[in-house]
Amino acid sequence: MDAVLLALVSAAFFGAMPVAVRFALGPPLVPAAVGALFMQIATFAVLCAAAVVQGGVTLSGIAPFLLAGAIAPGLSNVFITLGIREAGSSRASVAFGTAPLFAVTIAIVAFDERPGVAVLLGALLIVCGGIALALESERPQHVRRLGIAFALLGAALFALRDNLVRHLSLDSDVPSMTAGAVMLAASLVVTSAIVAGARQRVVWPRVIVARWLVPGAFVGFSYIALFEAFYRGTVSIVSPIVATESLFGVAFSAWFLGRSEGVGRRVVAGALLVVSGAVLITAFR
Repeated sequence: MDAVLLALVSAAFFGAMPVAVRFALGPPLVPAAVGALFMQIATFAVLCAAAVVQGGVTLSGIAPFLLAGAIAPGLSNVFITLGIREAGSSRASVAFGTAPLFAVTIAIVAFDERPGVAVLLGALLIVCGGIALALESERPQHVRRLGIAFALLGAALFALRDNLVRHLSLDSDVPSMTAGAVMLAASLVVTSAIVAGARQRVVWPRVIVARWLVPGAFVGFSYIALFEAFYRGTVSIVSPIVATESLFGVAFSAWFLGRSEGVGRRVVAGALLVVSGAVLITAFR
């Protein structure tokens, strides 16, 4: 029961992140990479504190986690932030939920995996959810298809990271919270490089910075709950529950953002299809 509750907490925190990002986005408008950098600073701080509490901090065997963190949340967070800005939190949340579809596709193409019938059915459900979202006839003015594309790219990067981690055979003695902090350290380097390369200013009022620290802290708490859930339960139990994060994202968007998000039947139907497919893939892969 502890694993189930912790998995739900992890999904809820990650589902709340896109809504918090919508509030953080303005006005005034902050460049996506700068916002992602502020978020990652907060996530890094939360995971560092958790690593100290957990104990066993080590630098031995951290190289694979550095690579993973550079991809996601390093690169992915920038695209996720852009996705939320251009498509809104509810639709971006549904797009994030397609990550298992990308994970299966990468596993088939790059690593010669052979999925079973349940996984293929899950992939079909996710595709149907995406179609339901794409065929939405009436959208709020702030919703742009480019934003959904950005969110999908962020989801694909998360899927790439997960496949690399899996096939690098990370049978590591690195404690979970230390691994998470290392991943965030790598992501900070990548995002800082993007900000510097774009010559974007990072000097912002404290109120603006504080807005971005909130979603970053949500992600940090989501990771902590996820790691603790895996410690107490099996992957087959935890992963399908965590896959409900898209439903939390849509629900929180409708609750806190109201009409501005325009959460209609197609968005809800798309979220249900995507989550159903993600649950099947994570349960039977």
